[in-house]
Amino acid sequence: MPSEPAARASLTAAFFDLDRTLIRGSANYPLAIAAFRSGHVPWRDLVKDTFTALTFHRKGSTDAGSHALRERILGAVAGIPQAEIIHLADAIVPKVVGRVIPESAALLREAKDAGHHRIVVSASPIELVGRISDALGLEGAVATRSELDNGCYTGRLAGEFCYGHGKVIEIEKLAAERGYDLTRSWAYSDSISDLPMMERVGNAVAVNPDKELRRLAGERGWRIVEIRTRQR
Repeated sequence: MPSEPAARASLTAAFFDLDRTLIRGSANYPLAIAAFRSGHVPWRDLVKDTFTALTFHRKGSTDAGSHALRERILGAVAGIPQAEIIHLADAIVPKVVGRVIPESAALLREAKDAGHHRIVVSASPIELVGRISDALGLEGAVATRSELDNGCYTGRLAGEFCYGHGKVIEIEKLAAERGYDLTRSWAYSDSISDLPMMERVGNAVAVNPDKELRRLAGERGWRIVEIRTRQR
């Protein structure tokens, strides 16, 4: 039997981006609709999020768009009890999980068969991403966390915005906690914005990649998985 330190050192993870990699479209948009219906998001912000969602369907994420959405979410939840957002997240998780892309579901099975811990990594709120991970039967989630004061959101982040290099910081924290060997781990994404995460691990897979990531994956010999079902 291997010693505990040896067993921990052998652990590997498969880090999956969420939007347009595991699921069609954005997980944040159904949450925005639920927040609007509950009175937490004004109509004009829902219109902005609808336009953002349509653009995201066609082109994927942008740095400016992702940071603007972060500020809008932080502002919208300031002063709201976390329990209310958890309630909204619980209500929409079945719908989000129903949008898992079949080819991506196959990648999740591959990762499980290879013995990897499957971790969802997303800029979306941990209250939503963690529940999506649990509903899919995965081993964990890394996502954006908002600061709390007496159970209510302050409107500030707690830790990194889990986007771009922020994803690297957060997966490194999880790797340190669980003993993942990142040099033997995997990362899956559709977007060039996730290049820092994909370069941090030993193996990268481009899933229905945007133009920039497709070009880079070809140059580096990374596996490219095409999504035959239409993104909607």
